[in-house]
Amino acid sequence: MPDKPIAISEAESRVMELLWQQAPRTSEEIVAALLQPTGWHEKTIRTLLSRLLGKGAVSAEKDGRRYLYSPTLTRRQWQSQESHNLLDRVFGGRLSPLLAHFSAHEKLGAKDIAELRKLLDAIEKKDR
Repeated sequence: MPDKPIAISEAESRVMELLWQQAPRTSEEIVAALLQPTGWHEKTIRTLLSRLLGKGAVSAEKDGRRYLYSPTLTRRQWQSQESHNLLDRVFGGRLSPLLAHFSAHEKLGAKDIAELRKLLDAIEKKDR
């Protein structure tokens, strides 16, 4: 994991998703994959890629006259950073208020509840 968290914007996360699905990719492949579903201009997509490169979230390897881009930040690392940021910002770093919020405002199905029970059981066993 990088030494310090890498802040990824929502738009930048769309570029990362492509690279997490398949890498390496050229900038042309990234632009082609994002133009239609996002409606962004080519320059916007290239700017996002450049920002990610500057942040160290992706790397670029020269391949002839083009560059191949690959993620250096894994999806799991990003999810961990984002979930900690959400907990800290919105719920004071505590998990129980988050779960209470979702149980009060979202429909939890039987499968969700069973998975939560398994997680709690595993946490209890680990802490013994």
